[in-house]
Amino acid sequence: MVLYGVFSVSVIVLCASPDSVREIMIKAHELNFDNGEYVFFNIDLFSSKNASERPWYRENDTEARNKKARLAYEALMTVTLRKPTSPEYRRFSEEVKRRAAQMYKNFTYGEEEVNSFVGAFHDAVILYALALNETLEANGSISDGAAITRRMWNRTFEGITGTVSIDANGDRNADYSLLDLNPESEKYEVVANYYGNRRRYEPVAGKRVYWAGGLDSPPADTPECGFDGSKCPPDEPFPEYGIVIIVLGSVLLVVLIVTFFVYRHIRLEAELAEMNWRVRWDDIMFGAPEKNRKLERQGSRYSLNRRYSYVSDCSRDTIAVQLGDVNRQLFTKTGYFRGAIIAIKTIARQHITIHKPLLLEVKKIKDLQNDHLVRFIGACIDPPHQCILTEYCPKGSLQDVLENEQIKLDWMFRYSIMQDIVRGMAYLHSTDVHCHGNLKSTNCVVDSRFVVKITDFGLHYFRETDDDMAEDTYAYYRSKLWSAPELLRMNSRPPEGTTKGDVYSFAIICQEIVYRNGVFYLHNLDVGPQEVIEKLKSGLRPYFRPTIEEFDCPCDELAEVIKRCWAEDPAERPDFQSLKTIIRKLNKEGDKGDILDNLLSRMEQYANNLEALVEERTSDYLEQKKRAEDLLYMMLPRSVANQLVKGESVAAESYEQVTIYFSDICGFTAMSAESTPMQVIALLNDLYTTFDSIIENFDVYKVETIGDAYMVVSGLPIRNGNLHAREICRMSLSILDAVLSFKIGHMPNRQLKLRIGLHTGSVCAGVVGQKMPRYCLFGDTVNTTSRMESNGLPLKIHVSPQTKEVLDTFHTFQLELRGPVEMKGKGEIITWWLLGENGR
Repeated sequence: MVLYGVFSVSVIVLCASPDSVREIMIKAHELNFDNGEYVFFNIDLFSSKNASERPWYRENDTEARNKKARLAYEALMTVTLRKPTSPEYRRFSEEVKRRAAQMYKNFTYGEEEVNSFVGAFHDAVILYALALNETLEANGSISDGAAITRRMWNRTFEGITGTVSIDANGDRNADYSLLDLNPESEKYEVVANYYGNRRRYEPVAGKRVYWAGGLDSPPADTPECGFDGSKCPPDEPFPEYGIVIIVLGSVLLVVLIVTFFVYRHIRLEAELAEMNWRVRWDDIMFGAPEKNRKLERQGSRYSLNRRYSYVSDCSRDTIAVQLGDVNRQLFTKTGYFRGAIIAIKTIARQHITIHKPLLLEVKKIKDLQNDHLVRFIGACIDPPHQCILTEYCPKGSLQDVLENEQIKLDWMFRYSIMQDIVRGMAYLHSTDVHCHGNLKSTNCVVDSRFVVKITDFGLHYFRETDDDMAEDTYAYYRSKLWSAPELLRMNSRPPEGTTKGDVYSFAIICQEIVYRNGVFYLHNLDVGPQEVIEKLKSGLRPYFRPTIEEFDCPCDELAEVIKRCWAEDPAERPDFQSLKTIIRKLNKEGDKGDILDNLLSRMEQYANNLEALVEERTSDYLEQKKRAEDLLYMMLPRSVANQLVKGESVAAESYEQVTIYFSDICGFTAMSAESTPMQVIALLNDLYTTFDSIIENFDVYKVETIGDAYMVVSGLPIRNGNLHAREICRMSLSILDAVLSFKIGHMPNRQLKLRIGLHTGSVCAGVVGQKMPRYCLFGDTVNTTSRMESNGLPLKIHVSPQTKEVLDTFHTFQLELRGPVEMKGKGEIITWWLLGENGR
């Protein structure tokens, strides 16, 4: 038995007979090595039965040991040669079995599979035949074993086992499979393959690794208790002083919590007693300053040239006009408080009693801060001027905007209105206020930027009247058209309403927005508000609702959303958080950075101070334009970028002589494996920042960086004669000097080994792509430069003969002959090392 193991890490590799592996795994189970902190790998290159049989089971062993082996094998994976699956290989296996039975009478395969080495021997003969034929075609000797062997190396061909790849040392890059035990089927399955010719590990689709111990990920580098158990010392009795500390700490914590709540209660009581929301009537001004008159004149342009444009139907100090069946328009007077224009809404109560529930409710309303809720300023309770003061919205109510035919509303604007209402209601429902209770289009007002805001929520004590309005009046029934049917059926309706009732009201507002024909519009049906309310209360099927047709909406989804919101069963209605997502999806154009809000805000600012705004916006525009152009110049050559900015097409162009620089970092893959991704990014950023600062001093253009590869060219897009070779070489020497003193942040003692290759020739260059366009080079010169770099040495500048020929014209560069170098696809090339320049 041969056993290879590394017992200071969590990975143990076994190379032994199946019986020996089984004994080792049973012992590992007894030592609790299969708890998920260790992984065992069994190297069994010739095994093909593990995927279908039970390698842990022995008929001549006890059931207890078989059970231990079964549990231990969950931590064991098997590495084996990958079995070819092509039809050609299956036919080859059948032919091998047939010939074995024919030529060797005493040997039969039975159901066993053909050993993988039989196919390998077959491919070896093919490889020899290919090399022999090529040697004979080259007039070589059949007895020249060295020549035949050299033709076998560094080649790839299709054999009976698949793609056969022989490396530069004459070794075959074999394919391997990783097998893992599936605990459900109790069979070993191939979960991943490693392809040697591509050096690539690929998991098998639909399969996964079942880690021991029920873990979802590989084990940690170090077991939880360490390799010797030192990290998990034995339990010791809890000391008495620890119990004392815990008790005292708990008591202190309780005291702090009680103190905090007592302090918060005292602070709340002091804040309530202070009543900082109360406003004296004498502090309200009704003579508008000149600048506020200007604001008011601007607001009147959007509100039908009215003096008062804030709309609400909950005030008794409003002026009502009714002509036949024309809907009433209601206006609230305005004033000025602390230099700002405010809306004044009269409190209908004759006697106001200040009590603690009222103070708490006022505090809740005053603490609300949202862009889609009207801000509460305060309240005046000085008789006879009791009133509520709120933020002033000069564009009037949403109902006024919808019924004004002079205002054109496209669907993006309408969706934005719905979205504003949903945002405001979603915030309101998430606060201690919970519900609105009286949501309607007259309680949705529009500010100077055409943002819709919710008003008339909370403060129900102030909004109630001493004497209820008679239920047979037109105004009463019309004010109930937004109310949900379940609320209309209540004998004692709660003033704060319900969350689902607010969703129903939102659906009625949406129907207003769609048709712009008033509340509860019914197509080809003339029904008064009182009759509508009676039909809603009855609840007879089909349920009575206003008109909504899919073809009247820009999409069927909007009609479906409205119907869901006014469903008869409140449980079927969505909440406003769900509606935020739904309306956002419908408003794909209008939900890109509040385009409409910004546009209208800029229009109003232009009306206030056009010259200052033009100067400011022009300056911002020029600054942003310069930033965009600077960024474009970093990505593309300036001449090419200027063509793109002008809208001109950039045609590809050929250049007869340019010099290209290629470099990469030797050992970068190993260095990346030892570093975290963030450390690799930091390393490359520091290195390429250094390189970028160097190339600015030369007539060169950085083409691109891919990983650790860095590509620079000189001689394009602006031709510079023969100076391209000189500029690239001087730049290469500067970069090499910088690399010698460059320090890796997380590996300060390691020298960065840069490998550089230079070549001169012709290329074709042009812009590729429209999104993130790239200026790319094409031609054999690019490939040759890459070969020069890959065949170079660390901290050396590898120069092609073409580049040397140009450098000789300057008589200043020091070059050392390297000699002939065999390059893939190029044959044997005599190359040079660039050592320096005279005078540097």
